[in-house]
Amino acid sequence: MLDINLIRENPKKIQQAALAKGVTVDIDLVLKLDGEVQSLQREIQQIREERNTLAKSIKGKPSPGQVEKGREIKEELEKKENAFKIADTELQSLLVGIPNPSKPDVKVGRDESENEVIKTVGKPKKFDFKIKDHLELGEALDIIDVKKAAAVSGPRFYYLKKDGALLSFALKQFAFETLLKEGFTPILPPVLVKKDIMDGLGYTQMGDAENIFTTENGDLYLVGTAEQSIVPYHMNDVLRKEELPKRYVGFSTAFRREAGSYGKDTRGIIRVHQFDKTEMVSFVAEGEDDREHEYMLSIEENFMKLLGIPYQVVKVCTGDLGFNAARKYDIEAWIPSQEKYREMTSTSTVTDFQSRRLNMRYQDGDQRKYLQALNGTAFSTRPLVAILENYQQEEGSVVVPEVLRKYMGKDKIEIIKKK
Repeated sequence: MLDINLIRENPKKIQQAALAKGVTVDIDLVLKLDGEVQSLQREIQQIREERNTLAKSIKGKPSPGQVEKGREIKEELEKKENAFKIADTELQSLLVGIPNPSKPDVKVGRDESENEVIKTVGKPKKFDFKIKDHLELGEALDIIDVKKAAAVSGPRFYYLKKDGALLSFALKQFAFETLLKEGFTPILPPVLVKKDIMDGLGYTQMGDAENIFTTENGDLYLVGTAEQSIVPYHMNDVLRKEELPKRYVGFSTAFRREAGSYGKDTRGIIRVHQFDKTEMVSFVAEGEDDREHEYMLSIEENFMKLLGIPYQVVKVCTGDLGFNAARKYDIEAWIPSQEKYREMTSTSTVTDFQSRRLNMRYQDGDQRKYLQALNGTAFSTRPLVAILENYQQEEGSVVVPEVLRKYMGKDKIEIIKKK
């Protein structure tokens, strides 16, 4: 939720920022209701003061006139309080539907086709043999099984087994070991959160709710990323400024319906309903989120460099930014079988947007301010795709990236020949 003072001072700017994200805001109605709420608040305060003055003037048994005056004040107060509740409820319903404005440096664009590639690192490897995609490799190596998963759970599920499972855990261990050295606090969060929490985070607006799995009665939502249960850990908390930045690295299974992706990436494990995700979350003081955002991006880039996989950094435009993010970077890895870059990680700053909605603050001297929150992916399941395809060998084996070998206990994933 935005600071109401920001809306009062910059109504047209907020309206245009929302429109840049594809959201139409009736800013005139917002200002009208805000004016009504402020006016009613003043009137209620005046009536309460009048009630207090009357109470102080009564000595002993009240006179008939005082009784009548007290009745009139009570009725008027109830009338104004009811009017206030109606206006404020309508105002709040409009305010929660206003997206977080993008940062000034973010490009205004319609959709992902207008995202900007701001950096390309590494050159795609040239193979002198016919390459296989990750699923063909995974099935030949007996480390990925989507057929049995489809029989058990349906399409867009998979089993990782043998070295596939170990490779997945190696990425998690690599991420945790690296981030613990950076001062991140490890945390294993719940994978179910209450509906009002997901609303507060801003993940149920702009059609995003279509991608969320819910329990039968809709009271609990399954997380689509660990940040959705890590960020609200500090709901209603007041941290000390000296504690900041406060950084977490969490791991959880994530769930997504992939609504609207019918026919897209149906092969393999690129776009699935369930996957594991190691996530970074950071809370910083006011004015520190830009620097922290670049720091989180540098961590993600370093992970890709250490894995030795060619990648590009993409700065996301307004139309692809989402409801709560003010700026977002994606890192896309080169996928040889598709001859293009595919998203592996992302990092976003949501400024104080979620903190205002979930009441997450810090003490700065004699002031209480809202925390600035950021999130970033360390690893999900997708990097397995990039590793398998970029490190494949002609005979069908896959070389393990050097940085992961100590966790795997081997330097190559090979086909085990049956005796």
